[in-house]
Amino acid sequence: LTCGLGFAWRGLCGGVWCCAAAPTPLRAAMLSSVRNYARRGATLAGAAVVSGGSLAFASDDHIPALNPGWSHNGAFSSYDYKSVRRGFQVYKEVCATCHSVEGIAFRNLVNVIFSEKQAKKLAESYEIEDGPNDEGEMFERPGKLSDYIPGPYANEEAGRAANGGALPPDLTLITKARPNGTNYVFSLLTGYVDPPEGKAMLPGLHYNPYFAGGAIAMPAPLTDGAVEYEDGTEATASQMAKDVSTFLAWCAEPEADDRKKNGVRIIGALTVAFLLTGFYKRFRYSPLKTRQISYVK
Repeated sequence: LTCGLGFAWRGLCGGVWCCAAAPTPLRAAMLSSVRNYARRGATLAGAAVVSGGSLAFASDDHIPALNPGWSHNGAFSSYDYKSVRRGFQVYKEVCATCHSVEGIAFRNLVNVIFSEKQAKKLAESYEIEDGPNDEGEMFERPGKLSDYIPGPYANEEAGRAANGGALPPDLTLITKARPNGTNYVFSLLTGYVDPPEGKAMLPGLHYNPYFAGGAIAMPAPLTDGAVEYEDGTEATASQMAKDVSTFLAWCAEPEADDRKKNGVRIIGALTVAFLLTGFYKRFRYSPLKTRQISYVK
């Protein structure tokens, strides 16, 4: 609505100001431009009114991600940690075959997804390259809580070789690296459809209207029942997409809930300090402000 009214206002003001001062041969062209702005403004404003005030624009090659609603959005909201735990299970059983979360250490999972004992057991299930030893050679050892979760490939070249030249991105900060991050991840995972009539797809590419260009090398990773949740939640494709999106949002900001709690404490303390300061100021200066000065000869 604002965009539409802006176009209309620009057309009106520009026309009144410019056309009056323009030479006669230019007035027809300028009036045509004014009419176009006004027409576009009226169209956009009308579309916004009909759609209840919300208007989304799609680019030439993909559509914007939709917001399904997230429990962790808002200053006083917290992550859904049951969803975070389920999301880690989806990542480990489905996504980890191609993608890494190398910014997350096993210790970050303690008291969030696993107990300390469970996290240690998970870390020990990985073989971590370490060294050099006393002989100058690298060796492998069981993982520790201080280690970061290793990726599926030894190096970038191995990742490209295994995926036809395309390197699967690390997912630690994917919700920060993409516009409309968490919504984008969820829409991408649930947005695989057949290409529209006339849309030619190269071999090895899959159509997804939420991906820039519409053609993505990653096939649809989630299907109903792909995992079996430990808490008994039905593992539909949309449920798994929601859970893994929540997990990746937590990966990008594992300290978000602590920052929100600290913010509430700080704002509360500053509010109390402000009130006490105001009271002290009035108490301290009230004798000066209420004094009466009399001048006598």
